Amino acid sequence: MLRKKIPYSKQNIINDDIKSINKVLKSDFLTSGPTVKLFEKKICKKVNSKFAISTNSATSALHISCLALGLKKNDIVWTSSISFVASANCAKYCDASVELLDIDKDTFNINIVELENKLKFSKKNNLLPKIIIPVHLAGTPCEMKKIYNLSKKYKFKIIEDASHALGSKYKKSKIGSCKYSDLTVFSFHPVKMITTAEGGIVTTNKKFLSEKLKIFREHGIIRDKKKFKFKNNLQTYYEQQELGYNYRMSDVHASLGISQIKRLSNFIKKRNQIKKFYKKNLSDLPIRFQKIDKDSLSSFHLIVILISKKIRDKFFNYLRKNKINVNIHYIPIFYHPFYYKKKFLKNVNSIDYYNSAISLPAFHDLNNSQLNYVIKIIKYFFKKNVK
Repeated sequence: MLRKKIPYSKQNIINDDIKSINKVLKSDFLTSGPTVKLFEKKICKKVNSKFAISTNSATSALHISCLALGLKKNDIVWTSSISFVASANCAKYCDASVELLDIDKDTFNINIVELENKLKFSKKNNLLPKIIIPVHLAGTPCEMKKIYNLSKKYKFKIIEDASHALGSKYKKSKIGSCKYSDLTVFSFHPVKMITTAEGGIVTTNKKFLSEKLKIFREHGIIRDKKKFKFKNNLQTYYEQQELGYNYRMSDVHASLGISQIKRLSNFIKKRNQIKKFYKKNLSDLPIRFQKIDKDSLSSFHLIVILISKKIRDKFFNYLRKNKINVNIHYIPIFYHPFYYKKKFLKNVNSIDYYNSAISLPAFHDLNNSQLNYVIKIIKYFFKKNVK
């Protein structure tokens, strides 16, 4: 019997991470210093983007992304029903409306057929979205080329919610390179691919968007003399020209990210190994895994399985009783009271997913003994409960 519970995920912290943080703590800058800029450069290099603007969370990053694209009252944003609420909240912060899309039953990402049909209908009724936010659920890339082609036809902007997908690739292009989008957002929450304790970042290839993002991140303040609206010769003069926010990442947080990003490829390799282990050892059971395109690479931030909804809750409770702290990602956004509308109950794939999904343990320090224990407990449950 296990002594300690197995979490569904956890951070990996080593001495190099602690040394990196201590170095900044002993420096002249704890915030707004060179370490943040260095971290942003390393993210650009890692994902092949021209610009990266760090924030104190991915939620903040989504918010300023919407602001940078000019989202406002009476505009409409579409996103996936299966995501964390921040994917929708960022639009509400801008007083815009939110429409929630159904998912594909195999990939768990936005259903492209439904998306195209909804766009055709919305064009006829003058209800087209200003922004669509595809969510790369569990790190598995959406069909971005198809979404991009639709954006050209229907004139909407794209923000990739890649909170789960740092290190993922879509058709050999790195997620974050913005080949098929205007902006991409990553999360550095402790259970994500790398962590800064808390934090997020936006990548883009468009300079004017990067400049807007920085302004909204830093109180709406401008320090470039060439852009001042009032004349002033003081060296310390600055102007607030927009209603901005204090969404900056500190140098302390960035220092952890700089250390962590060195191990990103190892983190992804390990999670892919865990996925293969589960798939191989559970192949004889009525369990379905997320489908991924053969030309893509998933970071597998999450390893989600689907089982019969008749036994899902019993299975979930049984695993937790046996110290395997599985989770469910996510409650459909429209099931939350704030977003509940009867029309979203037509998103049947999202509802079926929610009633069948479980996230299995997946993290860098998950060892063979723990993995074998998870398999053993799962097999025993199915032997006793499924005929």
